[in-house]
Amino acid sequence: MKPLSQTLQYVAKLSRLDLNENELQNLSQQLQTILDFIDQLKKVDIANVTPTSYAVDITNVLREDLPITSFPLEKSLANAPRKKDSFFVVRKVID
Repeated sequence: MKPLSQTLQYVAKLSRLDLNENELQNLSQQLQTILDFIDQLKKVDIANVTPTSYAVDITNVLREDLPITSFPLEKSLANAPRKKDSFFVVRKVID
């Protein structure tokens, strides 16, 4: 496996990032800290922990879906610059 600094140089090149040696070293240390923390998390015994989607109970607050009458067609088309029958007329945007 390549050293972390070589991997970072490779990713920086692919990303078209011009990082100097100091920036690469700083980024390498930060990334190593993150990877070390992930290794710590891998060691935690989670065998008896039930999976959760949310840390707190969340319920959706939704209104009851009731059928209502639609907005009248005449009012919908009243301010349309161009219309044909019961449709809005717009310029073609796709060839």
